[in-house]
Amino acid sequence: MKKKKKRPEIAGTLSKHKRGFGFVRTEDGESDIYISARSIHGAMDGDRVLVDLIPQALWGSSREGIIIKILQRNTVEVAGTFEKSKKFGFVIPDGKKGGEDIFVRKKDFSGAQRGDKVLVRITKYPDKENSAEGKIVEIISRNGQAGGDIKALARSYGLRETFPSRANAEAKAVSREGIHSRDLEGRRDLRDKTIITIDGADSKDFDDAVSVEMLPGGNYLLGVHIADVSHYVAEDGYLDREALKRGNSVYLIDQVIPMLPKSLSNGICSLNPDEDRLTLSVDMEVTPQGEVVSHDIYESVIHSKERMVYSEVSDMLEKKDDSLVKKYRDIFEDLLIMNKLAGILREKREARGSLDFDFDEAYIRLDSSGAAVSVDIAERRTANKLIEEFMLLANQTVAEHFFWMEVPFIYRVHEAPTLRKMEEFRTFLRGFGLSVKGTAGSVHPRTLNEILKSVEGKSYENVVNTVMLRSMQKAYYGTECDGHFGLALNYYCHFTSPIRRYPDLFIHRVIKACLHGTLDADSMEHFRKKAQEAADTASATERTAIELEREVEKMKKAEYMADRIGARYDGIISGVTGFGIYVQLENTVEGMIRLDTLLDDYYIHEPEKYRLIGERTGRVYGLGQSVRIQVDSVDIENREINFRIEG
Repeated sequence: MKKKKKRPEIAGTLSKHKRGFGFVRTEDGESDIYISARSIHGAMDGDRVLVDLIPQALWGSSREGIIIKILQRNTVEVAGTFEKSKKFGFVIPDGKKGGEDIFVRKKDFSGAQRGDKVLVRITKYPDKENSAEGKIVEIISRNGQAGGDIKALARSYGLRETFPSRANAEAKAVSREGIHSRDLEGRRDLRDKTIITIDGADSKDFDDAVSVEMLPGGNYLLGVHIADVSHYVAEDGYLDREALKRGNSVYLIDQVIPMLPKSLSNGICSLNPDEDRLTLSVDMEVTPQGEVVSHDIYESVIHSKERMVYSEVSDMLEKKDDSLVKKYRDIFEDLLIMNKLAGILREKREARGSLDFDFDEAYIRLDSSGAAVSVDIAERRTANKLIEEFMLLANQTVAEHFFWMEVPFIYRVHEAPTLRKMEEFRTFLRGFGLSVKGTAGSVHPRTLNEILKSVEGKSYENVVNTVMLRSMQKAYYGTECDGHFGLALNYYCHFTSPIRRYPDLFIHRVIKACLHGTLDADSMEHFRKKAQEAADTASATERTAIELEREVEKMKKAEYMADRIGARYDGIISGVTGFGIYVQLENTVEGMIRLDTLLDDYYIHEPEKYRLIGERTGRVYGLGQSVRIQVDSVDIENREINFRIEG
């Protein structure tokens, strides 16, 4: 008798959907394995599991399996909303993945009331028959407390605004010290120069300031002055270890989860006006053609003359607002020179093929209770673009300088798109009568920039931008200088935001070691090890921050649209799937028209053409198409907005 061949057992990590099913990301390098809700067998999102594949004849569109063993539990605490009865309660998890409710015994309520946002620690993991049990260990916010929903969502991602006591104590100690005469030794004194900050109206942590001068002969001297955070954050101290763990600050509409305590980020490190501040400066001599012909990197002390706001600077430069020009008459000429230089730099950047995705971003306004009262398009005006150009140039200059010094460093890397992604993008563009020059395996960013320019002002501009961006690789932090495809640069790093990004703080330490002449063989090896750890950590925390920021935005957009059921809007089809159509409204709100609500025909999904087509009528719903919709339903908890085609 022939022995039955045993099916392979595969290890991987479970990514669970809020509706109960999930996918296991495998360690065998193959595609994800679909797990139905009845085959999860008590596993939780993030658990490392062992999967038994079911016979291939029973698969759907992907591999399918059954979880047969939980190898490692990776969920310890869960944030969510508390519900209770007289004798017991349960926590409904927040977060993108949701999950099963967690049972809480009365003795473990810890003072929580119905509707509170809480953190529950798991005391008993679920199995095939029973749900998880837990104990409430933190009340994140009371029912109805302003901002509690955002705080709870952040906690579901493992993030908290408050700092450990030792890190806080260290921050307060260095903040109280202030600036002493000994701190100025060896620094270039720039306190008499006209140096200003330009930021958003709500900003409180100013880590970059700028200055400009016209040199004899017509060249520009651009100064970019960055907060010397490394002077205050000692390497491997409590504060430094916490900053590395966080990796970056996270901005959640009206809340911030900072990388550093506010006593530093908004205090001694922030380049506040009319106060002496320690900085790392980069002076760049730039020709009228945008070439950097020389540069100087050094430690400095500045005294910012003004805290400028994007909107006011833009009003002066775009509209020559008389009242503002008079108010800032001492620096207006400097702003005009800055604007001219920024235009030169932008033209040079575009000429080399740098991609500029001009997406509409949402500006969500909340009322005093934390509810969304408006969703508009965020302004990206002249002053915003001016600062962007100056920071890009500083980052590029610093990266190239230290690349040639061959020292351990952290670079910002953006690899070229894969051949498969470029082929898919080519297919997509054919639907709009567009084509990409050259072969898919050797596309230059300049070619893609020409595509972006050709669709400017067209109804499908945002869709082409979106699909092109999806075709790109994700940027990351690395210790090898492998270039930045999107900016069309061979050398690029993040140097300009050490208050809110750890890689910037790390490379400041390397820069200062070079300036002080202390970078010997031992410290080179030390920095090389630290660089890899910091790059990997920051890349991971950045992905978490982006996902959380997106989820908070979706939650508040759903909250805003919940009061607009039945309202009608014009929108653009922004995505097409086998189960429905995504439509984006003018204010960036996106909702779905489910396939089962299209009752006039049976629609077939043609993924390669990014469209649905009616079997009987031939009616097409394709990417970039304008449609009129009606808001059908909203699920705030799951952050879902559903539309119907009008008529």
